[in-house]
This record gives sequence, C-alpha cells and structure tokens, in this order.
Amino acid sequence: MVQAYILIQTEVGKAADVAREIGSISGVNQAEDVTGPYDVIVRAEARSVDELGKLVVAQIQAVEGITRTLTCPIVHI
Repeated sequence: MVQAYILIQTEVGKAADVAREIGSISGVNQAEDVTGPYDVIVRAEARSVDELGKLVVAQIQAVEGITRTLTCPIVHI
C-alpha cells in the first residue's frame, strides 16, 4: 500500500467545498481545510504508485476549485 499527503491550493473561498468533495472519493482517508500556503491537506492511499497517480490526476484534480496540487508520498525509513 502506498500512502501520501496531497497539498492543495484552491480558488479563494473554495477550500471547504473542495475538502468536502475530496473527502468522499474512494482512497481518500482524510481531507481537511487548513490555513497557510495550502488550503486543503489530504491523506490518501492506493495499491501502487501508479494507482496513486491515477487517484490524484483523474479524481482529485478533477474537483472544481483546485488550482494546484503537490503529492508527497509517505516513506518509512
């Protein structure tokens, strides 16, 4: 299983709506609207890096109001 944090920037005033919509996507464990340089932080998981990429590109980035994403895979050192 591959897990990642996805840092999301949204259009002004859209963070809560984006977090709510992303929270309902399969593979997303948590989606929170936050303050700071990013507007929403998501924790997600997938079976492989390829599946994670599909989750981010095909489903998360398709949510209206998102302007930019940064995916940070979790590593266990």
